[in-house]
Amino acid sequence: MKITVSKSILENILVHAQPFLEKKDTSQITSHVILSVLNSILTLKATDYEIGFLVSTNNINTIEEGSVTANGKKFLDIVRILRDGDINLEVKNDMLFISQSHSKFKLPTFSYNEFPEFPSYEGKARISIESHSLIESLKKITPAIDTNNPKFELNGALIDIKQDSINFASTDTRRLAVVTLDNQGASELSIILPKKAIVEIQKLFFDDIELYYDKTNLIIHSEQYTFFTKLINGKFPEYSRIIPKEIANTLILPKALMIESIKQITTISTDVKITFLNDLISFESLSDDNIEAKTEINFTTNFSEPFSIAINSRYLLDFLNSINSQEFTIGLNEGNLPFILNDNNFKTVVMPIVI
Repeated sequence: MKITVSKSILENILVHAQPFLEKKDTSQITSHVILSVLNSILTLKATDYEIGFLVSTNNINTIEEGSVTANGKKFLDIVRILRDGDINLEVKNDMLFISQSHSKFKLPTFSYNEFPEFPSYEGKARISIESHSLIESLKKITPAIDTNNPKFELNGALIDIKQDSINFASTDTRRLAVVTLDNQGASELSIILPKKAIVEIQKLFFDDIELYYDKTNLIIHSEQYTFFTKLINGKFPEYSRIIPKEIANTLILPKALMIESIKQITTISTDVKITFLNDLISFESLSDDNIEAKTEINFTTNFSEPFSIAINSRYLLDFLNSINSQEFTIGLNEGNLPFILNDNNFKTVVMPIVI
């Protein structure tokens, strides 16, 4: 292989490949990217077996076609320190030579034939979800995805496709986040995506996308990129049972004032006690230390008696930072029972702290 490619194109491709590389063990081929040149098109792939990334460009000057692997991190480090302009890539004696003007580098390679196979989307079943709706829905439920839970299915999010709706759900056992989209389809499907994959999907895709799946993979294809992720095996909790069916008290609250008040309390404690009075909402810290924070806002709640809930402030702030509305709805039953935060098609059910 022998090509010339501009620094900006090569650097951009390698930056996007970084999250897909094996970081800890550089003896693994998955710490490498694979470059292939065919029909004057450069294709780069990266994978850690769990998720994978493919990008192609025809903005190269091809002298000789071929394939090569190279350590993805070191490759990017080299490209970054070079000047703007064209970079020469050439494979000689199982080494990748990188050069520009008087600067020359070489990197060892693995046999490109040993690089893991990428699943193909051709012939796979397709999922119809509009790209903007998919990204926005995943963004809203991402904070509620658990990490390092022994129940692997909780370390991901559910996409639950029914004939009349598509539900995105995640839970860390203390809260449940659900986004519901309208759907008109005949087929039903439930798949669980790992959190790492969901985070990378939000970084990569903005334009029109196509989604494909089989028993083990979800594949997303756009004009720029192809992405795949292994699916999580397991049964996601029956999320609909967690959502309270009846609500005793419903309030429409101002988003900005709530965020401001809660952030004042979080300078002392992440746990906050919120008390709803007839024409006032008070906020106070729950801290074992002999320090406290208090604030309040004037707001008519129509509660005839004080009603208090204690919460982890992060759960409320995650919800509020995910919505675009100026107001949101809170549904309350009793102070020690789950309550619902609601904004249009997005809801979060939160378990309060028992005090």
